[in-house]
Amino acid sequence: MMYFRRKQSQNHVEDDDSHKAEKVSELRAALGSLSGRSLKYCTDSCLRRYLVARNWNVNKARKMLEESIKWRASYKPEEIRWPEVAHEGETGKVSRANFFDRFGRTVLIMRPGKQNTASPEGNIRHLVYIIENSILNLREGQEQMSWLIDFTGWTLNTNIPVRTARDIINILQSHYPERLAVAFLYNPPRFFEAFYKALKYFMDPKTSEKVKFVYPKDKGSIELMRTFFDVENLPSEFGGKATLKYDHEEFSGLMTEDDIKTAAFWGTDDKPQNVLNGHSTVEVAPEPLALVSPAR
Repeated sequence: MMYFRRKQSQNHVEDDDSHKAEKVSELRAALGSLSGRSLKYCTDSCLRRYLVARNWNVNKARKMLEESIKWRASYKPEEIRWPEVAHEGETGKVSRANFFDRFGRTVLIMRPGKQNTASPEGNIRHLVYIIENSILNLREGQEQMSWLIDFTGWTLNTNIPVRTARDIINILQSHYPERLAVAFLYNPPRFFEAFYKALKYFMDPKTSEKVKFVYPKDKGSIELMRTFFDVENLPSEFGGKATLKYDHEEFSGLMTEDDIKTAAFWGTDDKPQNVLNGHSTVEVAPEPLALVSPAR
C-alpha cells in the first residue's frame, strides 16, 4: 500500500510538471515571434515566473510579459551602467552583499537611513541597476534574491516619497515577478507602520506575504533570521556576527567589472568606464569575462 501511494504521488508530480511545461509552451506560442533582446529575455524559466505570478493563467501571463517587453524596450534596464548611477550609491543605501543566504540566493542590503538624493528617477534607476546586477550574479539554478532592509538612522526626512515607493513597487511586481524570495524589514521604527500601510495598498498579496518585520529583541524574529542566514555571514546590524562595511570605491570596481559582463550578455556594444569615488574616468577596452561571476 505504501509503495502504491508513493508511486501515485510520484505520478502526480510528474503530471504536474508535464502540465506546467505545456503551459510554458502555450505561453511561448501566444507571444508569437520574438527577436533580439526580447528573445534572450524570454527564457523558459522567465516564462515560468510570469505564469506563477498569474497563477498559471496563460492569457494573463502573456499580457503581463508583453508589458514587460515594452517596458524593457523603452526603459532599457540592461543598458544602465554604473557611472550613470554611481552617485546614488555613494552612501551604500542599496548594494549587493558579498554573501548568500542559506538557500544560495543573492542578498541585497538596503539602508534607507542613508538616502542621499532627492531624485525619484535617480533612485529608481539605481535600484533597477542593482536588481539587474543581482540577477546577473545569481548562482546557477537560482532565480530569486533576499532583501535585508536596515532601518538604522531612518527618519521621515530620509524617507523617499510614497509616490516614488509606489513606482518602485510597480516595477518590481510588474517586471521582476518571482524574483523576490523574502524581504526582511529589520527593526523599523513604530511610525514606519503608517508609511507601510500606505505602501501595502499597492502590493499584490503574493508580494506582501514575502515582507517580514523583524526585531532584535523578539525571539521569533531571531529564529526566523537564523533560518535564512548563517549568523557568521550576517552583519551585526541584522543580528549576526559579521561587520557591514560599504566601500564605495571597491564596490564601484566590482560594478564596473560586471558592466562588462552585462554588455557581453546582452550584446550591447559599449565600453564600460572606470569609476573612482562615483565619477567616471577613462574608458577601457576589457577582455571578455564569464557571464556568471563566482561567489564573492
